Amino acid sequence: MTVFPSFLEDHSIRHRLRLQTLTRLRWLAVIGQSVTVLIIAHGYGFDVPELFCFALIACSAWMNVFLSVRFPAAHRLPPLGATAVLSFDVLQLSGLLFMTGGLANPFSVLLCVPVIISSASQPVRHTLSLGVLSVTAATILAFFSLPLPWYPGSTIEVPFLLILGVWIAIVSTMAFTAFYSFQVSAEANQLADALAATELVLQREQHISALDGLAAAAAHELGTPLATIQVVAREMEKALVDDPRFTDDLMLLRSQTERCRDILRRLTSLSAEDEAHMIRLPLRSLIEEVIAPHREFGITIDVVHGDSEMRETIGRRNPAILFGLGNLIENAVDFAETRVTVTVSHDRDRVEISIDDDGPGFAPDVLTQIGVPFMNRRGRQDREKGGGLGLGLFIAKTLLERSGASLEFANKPPPATGAHVKVSWPREKMDLYGSDKML
Repeated sequence: MTVFPSFLEDHSIRHRLRLQTLTRLRWLAVIGQSVTVLIIAHGYGFDVPELFCFALIACSAWMNVFLSVRFPAAHRLPPLGATAVLSFDVLQLSGLLFMTGGLANPFSVLLCVPVIISSASQPVRHTLSLGVLSVTAATILAFFSLPLPWYPGSTIEVPFLLILGVWIAIVSTMAFTAFYSFQVSAEANQLADALAATELVLQREQHISALDGLAAAAAHELGTPLATIQVVAREMEKALVDDPRFTDDLMLLRSQTERCRDILRRLTSLSAEDEAHMIRLPLRSLIEEVIAPHREFGITIDVVHGDSEMRETIGRRNPAILFGLGNLIENAVDFAETRVTVTVSHDRDRVEISIDDDGPGFAPDVLTQIGVPFMNRRGRQDREKGGGLGLGLFIAKTLLERSGASLEFANKPPPATGAHVKVSWPREKMDLYGSDKML
């Protein structure tokens, strides 16, 4: 029942970093590096090798100009190209740090930035290679660099223990922030994929629900040209009535046009008769429509309607509700041993649908992650453990919550076994006519 779009498994586009993003960040770096060198050299009067520093800054600016001319602004770099560009940034920054004190320079922490950018957008192997390059650069700078710029005629000695502490801080910060950024980005991408799948499923259900309207429109549009064909056929029959060569063809043409008119007449009448049914859907009909496709799998599905003095709710046909409930029923049937029970109740304030099965229930790890689109495949072992729920359940939960429902997932209390799912709506969300009328 659940459809998984094939594009969800294709991550090549996601790992293409937009070139304009990198060039903008590099222009900010160029401006920041230039201002910093000028302030240190002329504001504080420290002894800074300005010529070499601005030569490296010019290399970064030249790289931006070259990339902007070579590629359009919307160009997306493949992982290898993005890694090469970020590696250039690491080497350029390492050169600046080498001439300005190495790890004793407070700005040495910026070596983490390219790795963090890569972890949020690039494959793991490329991020690891960039991390190795950055750690190697930091290690070299810990031992080899020009003195930290200071007032002319004096130098500042930085203890090696402090340099070691800075190296440890850079490496640990790089590892932690890169891992955290990777996790956040992966979860965001996973959620985006799941929401995209949800939208596609909802569109599919809406298209199916609209087929009756399309049939009526087609019948209406085809009626006029078909009537014209029928009139022409009659005129031809009158004109060629005495010519035996065309008698059979004319009779066939007339019979087929009559057949077409009969088909269009039935489509039109079918749409007219079912229009009210397709728009308004009583609660009992909704439940039966959701359950019907799952009755042929060897699992007994019992429907229990609670006693209520309130009139049964009559809602508007909602593809999101139909698909969401259908997916919950499908999961219950898949995991049940022999029986699934659907309990329906409604009162003046709420409409509730409970789905219970006699299977193994939700595994503890699954119960804590329900609604999270973790896309694992369902197998026999998953079924025995009560696992295997993922994107399909996320889609169902999302669609039902969009309709105004609240969902509860739990296992039956011992000694009973099985899963329990309750879906609840405010009555006004499910009833076109309000809750004032009694049975």
